[in-house]
Amino acid sequence: MEIEVCEIRGSCPVHKVGDRIVIEGAEIVLSRTDAVCVHALSTLLHYVVALDEGTDPVRLGLSKPEDNEHAYIQCVDPGAPYTDGGTVIFKIKRVKQKGQSLKVEEEG
Repeated sequence: MEIEVCEIRGSCPVHKVGDRIVIEGAEIVLSRTDAVCVHALSTLLHYVVALDEGTDPVRLGLSKPEDNEHAYIQCVDPGAPYTDGGTVIFKIKRVKQKGQSLKVEEEG
């Protein structure tokens, strides 16, 4: 799985737009991961397993039919006026594993 920060509403002390988290099976691949926030991780993990097993993100309510290659999930930080942080929107895409390297599935 490849998870990318596509938007930040407010501010985030951990992530910036474009950051990636790479997950292979049960492992977060730290050498290919920019940052991991424990608040966001709690939300992401519930869906990463299902998506990795091939569950349709549209059926989960995490995407629209015209963008069924991705799932969109946000972290639990509500941002102002409730916290000093902000909500991070993550875009998740399944990737094919070939040996030890990852290749992003072709869109289309």
